[in-house]
Amino acid sequence: MRAHDFPVDLDPEGDIPLFVQISSSLARDIARGRLRPGARLPGTRTLAETLGVHRSTVVTAYAELAAQGWVATRPGGATFVAASSRDPKPRRFAPRHTGAGMATSVGFELEPTLAGPVQVSRLPRGGLYLWGGVPDPRLAPVDLLARAYRRVAKRQGATLFGYSVDPYGHEGLRRAIARLATSARGLAATADNVLITRGSQMALDLSARSLLRPGDIVAVEALGYRNAVNVFRRAGAVVVPVRVDQHGIDVDALVALTREKAVRMVYVTPHHQHPTTVTLSATRRLALLDLARREHIAVLEDDYDQEFHYDGRPVLPLASNDPSGNVIYVGTLAKILAPGLRIAFVVAPPPLLARMAAERALIDRQGDAVLECSIAELIEDGDVERHVRRTRRIYRARRDAFCENLERELGSLLRFRRPPGGMAIWADVAPELDVEAWQTCASGRGVYFQIGRQFAVDGAPVQSVRFGFAFLDEKESATGIRRLGEAASDLRRRAAPRARPGRAAR
Repeated sequence: MRAHDFPVDLDPEGDIPLFVQISSSLARDIARGRLRPGARLPGTRTLAETLGVHRSTVVTAYAELAAQGWVATRPGGATFVAASSRDPKPRRFAPRHTGAGMATSVGFELEPTLAGPVQVSRLPRGGLYLWGGVPDPRLAPVDLLARAYRRVAKRQGATLFGYSVDPYGHEGLRRAIARLATSARGLAATADNVLITRGSQMALDLSARSLLRPGDIVAVEALGYRNAVNVFRRAGAVVVPVRVDQHGIDVDALVALTREKAVRMVYVTPHHQHPTTVTLSATRRLALLDLARREHIAVLEDDYDQEFHYDGRPVLPLASNDPSGNVIYVGTLAKILAPGLRIAFVVAPPPLLARMAAERALIDRQGDAVLECSIAELIEDGDVERHVRRTRRIYRARRDAFCENLERELGSLLRFRRPPGGMAIWADVAPELDVEAWQTCASGRGVYFQIGRQFAVDGAPVQSVRFGFAFLDEKESATGIRRLGEAASDLRRRAAPRARPGRAAR
């Protein structure tokens, strides 16, 4: 075949390198049989002149084809299509299935799940999401992450791309997290106290797998994180809700519960309670730690947004005042960097971490070592701390604007306080407005938010809503709040009794 018979269309301005364009085009011709086994390809100089590229580009393209097994080089430098260049097709072991596609049901019995329905946010694209506690991924330090990942992959790829023998996570990130936990959160941790997980949900699951047995009692906040509750129920635990007020979980009620039942674990979100955003008071913190020590109770502390506190000084975690080793501390980098990175961590005594690492090895074996090493470098270089300071200012401004717009548009229907930190607002709704109907009506206008029932352990109705202010910028959230007001007005008009027509005047 002559050089000018090769129809290779090149795009010099495209993102794909020219040698890849050439090798991909020739590979397609070989795969479809246009270039048959044994056919000789043009010399590199000849094809380069034909295509108007440098000879080294064609040399690299041929080398790529040879590496993939499409071509072979014979003595003298000639390049030929390989004799067995096509990928072999698998042989059937039974007659062709006549059905249409995959089966739509299982051919065996499924046992009932121990947990309730898992909350997964699958929302239509293009909506305005006032979803509580969700950061804005547009603020993620993409360039910093990309450069660090590329740098680490080039320097340590031969080691990091293989199987890790350490289910605890990359040691460099564990050291960096330990220093971060010590300097910013007062935990006095070392790398031996840290285990890296793929998100805080895995951390909660590993805690449940390592500590809970069927029938164990787990006390949780009555309004709380439902997917944590589902984790405990899946482990066979009996979940007991404990009421929450303006000072956090009611520790007196918790003490009363321990007099009746042997409580194995307490799950709390003390810094910015999920979902009400209240902070657990100092008195109750000390009482909870004393109860845990006295009754040998594990306290699972989910500190999901420690970095984002805007007014006054943030309160240190329970784990910072836990010499008895009762607190299992769960932190995350999802709010700091981006949820999609799935990087969280557990700080706990080494004997517990050993159990959690063994459980982790069974379900995940290891994390993303290159990503973990990259993030460790960003922490060590101070890039993460600088990013936190920048995003904290942005989220504080968004909180202030959101509260002002909410008061102006819906102040007659909502009662709320400006949260000192976090990424969400909890608001009580006037009784005349049906919150579930409001949620449905708002979604028809492209606005999505959460209602109180979604956080109730027993699923009972709650006349409250949770709005997130971090995911959208000020202009976007103002549009969302305006649409919320319009949806509320529509509902009130529908609910208003129609006026009876009066008698005609004589």
